[in-house]
Amino acid sequence: MLMFLPMAGMAQDNSWEQPENTTVANPDAKYLAGAVPEVDGRVTFSTTIKAPGKSARQIFDLLKSDFERITKESNQFEQSRITIADDTKMQLVGTYQEWLVFKNKPLNLDRTRLLYHLIADCRDGEADIQMTRIVYIYDEERDMTTYRAEEWINDRYGLNKKQTKLARVSGKFRRKTIDRKDYLFARFTKLLEK
Repeated sequence: MLMFLPMAGMAQDNSWEQPENTTVANPDAKYLAGAVPEVDGRVTFSTTIKAPGKSARQIFDLLKSDFERITKESNQFEQSRITIADDTKMQLVGTYQEWLVFKNKPLNLDRTRLLYHLIADCRDGEADIQMTRIVYIYDEERDMTTYRAEEWINDRYGLNKKQTKLARVSGKFRRKTIDRKDYLFARFTKLLEK
């Protein structure tokens, strides 16, 4: 069992997370084969969000404000920031470091530091958004193991050999990363569809 003591001022739960739906026949189905796409050898989640009637500038401004809001959330480290805000190319890049909590029980806080980039390319009426360059820093209090998503949560490593179940250890990283991506993409969709 991993035991961590919480750091002052840092979130101890995933405040964005919804309770699991236990009525689904296989609650792991959405995490299985194909759920973690790779583009040119790099794990990259992407989506195109429609924003009817909004200009590229309006979309850029809305996403820039929300990217900035994310940097101030309780699970974020001070290194989280917007690294590119190019209002000529209408492109945003946010670099984030945050806690991703697997389990939070008395005397048992199991979490990893999640690092990733959010990239938004804005056009009239839509935005392409990517979550990429995903890295985990795990067990910081002891040996500080670092994993790249490509070596840890893709179909080869994040699932069993038959690809019918999540892998014993890396499966929790895969599940929580997909949940975080789903939350962020839904958040941006809601923001742009208003």
